[in-house]
Amino acid sequence: VSTQSTWGMAVCPQRGRRRGTQAFKNKEEIMMKLIPMLCALALGLAAATPAVASEEIIKKARCVACHAVDQKRVGPSYKDVAAKYKGQADAVAVLSAKVRNGGTGNWGQIPMTPNGPDKISDADLKAAVEWILKL
Repeated sequence: VSTQSTWGMAVCPQRGRRRGTQAFKNKEEIMMKLIPMLCALALGLAAATPAVASEEIIKKARCVACHAVDQKRVGPSYKDVAAKYKGQADAVAVLSAKVRNGGTGNWGQIPMTPNGPDKISDADLKAAVEWILKL
């Protein structure tokens, strides 16, 4: 014979214990265990979202026509760019200017064409450059 507890779990009258995978004493105990798990999940999702968004920005702006993450195409790989500018305080500004203005001579003689705000917005450009520098 068993009765129902306030949480809907069966209680064994002989032993006075709840049967189930986890027995909680009260709502506060549940919340104390649930809140940190939900926070960790939310932080994990938030951390993953910018990387996906920035990679999508790069694809949308057609940067992938000349660049790839880990191999040289017409231009250098994103990882090579990240390594070259690692630790440089003004790297985001320098690279953003290179994308906007284009140029030649930094990675060989093949010129990089300018990419105006009609192709990639300032906010998207900053997010893309920051993503590249984290590779």
